[in-house]
Amino acid sequence: MTISGTKLTGNDILEKDFKTGLRGYNQEEVDEFLDVVIQDYEAFQQEIDRLRQENDRLKKQSTPSRTQTTTPNHQVNYDVLKRLSNLEKAVFGKRSSDS
Repeated sequence: MTISGTKLTGNDILEKDFKTGLRGYNQEEVDEFLDVVIQDYEAFQQEIDRLRQENDRLKKQSTPSRTQTTTPNHQVNYDVLKRLSNLEKAVFGKRSSDS
């Protein structure tokens, strides 16, 4: 699998053969190949950085903020307190009139 814009796969690097000259490998051919390898590694690093940033952004979006979680709970708490207050009035109001 290659990332868009890259020129090599792992197999390309693994199977690359350099021609040998009188003194070993053709230095220009090796340098040209290494230039392509370097470009691919830079492209991979840029893609990794981009994906990390996107991952961080998505994590922040999926984590509810305090205001999102307290607003609904605040309303529920208010409703519970209001019901409790009405219940206390009904119970204690009757007791005080019973005495």
